[in-house]
Amino acid sequence: MEVILLERIEKLGQMGDTVKVKPGFARNYLLPQKKALRNTKANQARFEAERANLEAANLKRREEAEKVAKTMDGLTLLVIRQAGEGGMLYGSVSGRDVADAIKEAGFTVERRHVALDTPIKSLGIYQVRVALHPEVAITVTINVARSQDEGDRALKAAEAGETVIDVVADEAAVEEEAREEADAAVEE
Repeated sequence: MEVILLERIEKLGQMGDTVKVKPGFARNYLLPQKKALRNTKANQARFEAERANLEAANLKRREEAEKVAKTMDGLTLLVIRQAGEGGMLYGSVSGRDVADAIKEAGFTVERRHVALDTPIKSLGIYQVRVALHPEVAITVTINVARSQDEGDRALKAAEAGETVIDVVADEAAVEEEAREEADAAVEE
């Protein structure tokens, strides 16, 4: 099925391009979301008549997205989750969780803007792409930790080139050693 794109679609084309897509993609996504029109002579004429308005609206949305991107640049978010000893989460961090964390930081982002290919399933620091507009995308740092304190230590460790698991394992070893010394002192 051929459609006329009403906005830029990543990996598909620019506004005004006539592209061939699978019928299901057009019927289930492009047409209902008003991102494209069927390629007919009437729709081509309609698009050409509305082209200036569509381009102006797109430019306005892109400028707004660029302003938000400037304020969000370098944003680091902490997501607290329960995890096992090896750092594997009891569940996962999804795109919805990332969008909620961004909203808590004071920005308006929808779940569909977060480009998370696979859910995050372990502790650590991750770079997540957020597409505020089809032409404006930024990278947000997501710090997944068990507590606020652990999250702060993980950021410091990342700056030093270590992983969260290494830091937690080192701290567990130090705590165990301290307990053994305390037990030895009590026995004496």
